[in-house]
Amino acid sequence: MKTKPALPLDIKLMNWTSSVLMLVFALLMLVSLVAWAARQPLFAIAGMTVRGDVSHNNEVTLRANVAARFSGTFFTVDLKRAQSVFESVPWIRRAVVQREFPNRLRIVLQEHQPVGYWGIEGESRLINSHGEVFEANVGEVEQEGLPRMNGPEGQAGAVLQMYQKLTPVFKAVDLLIEQIDLSGRGSWRLRLDGGAVIELGRGSGEEVIARLQNFLGTLTQVTGKYGRKPNALESADLRYSEGFAVRIRGVSTLVPDGQKK
Repeated sequence: MKTKPALPLDIKLMNWTSSVLMLVFALLMLVSLVAWAARQPLFAIAGMTVRGDVSHNNEVTLRANVAARFSGTFFTVDLKRAQSVFESVPWIRRAVVQREFPNRLRIVLQEHQPVGYWGIEGESRLINSHGEVFEANVGEVEQEGLPRMNGPEGQAGAVLQMYQKLTPVFKAVDLLIEQIDLSGRGSWRLRLDGGAVIELGRGSGEEVIARLQNFLGTLTQVTGKYGRKPNALESADLRYSEGFAVRIRGVSTLVPDGQKK
């Protein structure tokens, strides 16, 4: 039985190279075919399904104002780009964009939930429940009686947290916070719904709350002494080391005299 002679090395390399080239060519043809198919009108984006929070936006307005800002077919559309476009729409905080075969997009929206106005009086910015500042038409705010919050840029979250900590303290004496301000030096200032202004001073949340609770406990005694309720408060300064200065409508007193911090 004769043994088949081994092929020379150069012939083997030539055959191997030919096989590799044929495989590469086949892959390139496949990729080209897929790319061609992906661009066909059959897979053009025909519509979108919108889910989630749609209080200020709906599928019709989004299709009219957003869809034209990104391009591509079902296979080629840039989902990250589409997400950015949706999140640039007023009131939309987050958008999740997914493909729905064969030619639709599915969008799940999360809108901003406003908990207050941000900035000085007259500004159109709002702050959401995550402590994030966003731009929107304040005329579309459905909630009534939202407080105004103000502070240095980047401190919106801290201002919201302080507001949330102080609100139940005032609620216990039937008072509401209308505005809270944080100065660049870290000092807190409040305006109540009755117009009273309270200077809280600086300190951690725990320190400010302890100072405030001590003040409110004394306030009920002082207002009761003069036949008034806590909502008769006109102004208060808690920036004293051993007491506070307080003004009640029709009455003025200082308890006790000390040094400001």
